[in-house]
Amino acid sequence: MFTIESLKSEQSAKYLEAIRNKIANKTKPIGALGVLEQVAEQLALIQSVAQGSLVEHIEITQPTAIVFAGDHGIAKHNVSIAPSDVTRQMVLNFLHGGAAINCFCHSNDVALKVVDAGIKLPLTAAEKSQSVDFIEQRLGAGTEDITTQPAMTALQVEQGLGFAHQLVNQLQNRGCNLLMFGEMGIANTSAASAIYMALTGDSVENSVGQGTGITSEQLADKCRLVNQAVERAKQAQGEMTPLDILAQLGGFEIVQIVGAILAAAQAKITILIDGFIVTSAALVAQRLYPQVSDYCIFAHQSNEKAHQSMLSSLDAKPLLNLALRLGEGTGAALAVPLLRCAASFYNDMASFESAGVVV
Repeated sequence: MFTIESLKSEQSAKYLEAIRNKIANKTKPIGALGVLEQVAEQLALIQSVAQGSLVEHIEITQPTAIVFAGDHGIAKHNVSIAPSDVTRQMVLNFLHGGAAINCFCHSNDVALKVVDAGIKLPLTAAEKSQSVDFIEQRLGAGTEDITTQPAMTALQVEQGLGFAHQLVNQLQNRGCNLLMFGEMGIANTSAASAIYMALTGDSVENSVGQGTGITSEQLADKCRLVNQAVERAKQAQGEMTPLDILAQLGGFEIVQIVGAILAAAQAKITILIDGFIVTSAALVAQRLYPQVSDYCIFAHQSNEKAHQSMLSSLDAKPLLNLALRLGEGTGAALAVPLLRCAASFYNDMASFESAGVVV
């Protein structure tokens, strides 16, 4: 379904050499801007490959955050601080502009789209009309309980990937070249933990955390239930591909984030990866197409227990560590100014030659 170009080709190496020379000749000691230099390098390389020639100026155009929402059958086991009804309530909060992601997108001039990927109860016509940025591409009324049966069918996985592909293509056609993804789904840390366990073979103790702040008793139940889900999937499916894992253990929002990451990489759009849930989707995408990592910048390391291990599995170095554990794409939105600053120094900082500085 996807064709993703690696950024490690012979032509990409030529672009990269020129980009590094440009950065090295700025009026600063080599490497003095640290990680910002790596960010500028990656942005410039992606955009050079996208246009087929070396970019002199990095452009960040129509940056957009997409929050995918979906409910989870495992939520009935009280593995979260809130009931499933809160997923729908938070979708309405996004549409009313009242959530943290709304605030951070507004502060950083980022467009926001909200997608119903499969919440339990769809919005009414009147509720939908409250925002032109609400998109309905439902795969169902929440996933099944993964402790006893697959989350969804293989067809639903395929449909979810297709929905996301279409949405990303629409945004690319409107000029977007920076995408970030968020999520809303009560109990989706359970699904993400199960996906991570199934992909890596890590233990349940290392894979499951407190999410948005459950009690120690709830955490013990969550560990037991996630382990039960993974063991059930293994017995039912045997050797599992990444797509099998999505069908057995995923969420409707997670499937569509996987599809959006793959579609963005195919379109040579820079992807700013958020926290635990979105990183689990990135891990699935990377297992499907390893070259997808070339297009990903990891915004932050969250406070969720397994996120650091997930990042290590992806050989990813996050830009921020702010002890976040909210989701919604908030960490990605907070990292946007760093990308803008990386572009700014690449574009506008003087070279030693142009400034007449001799060292």
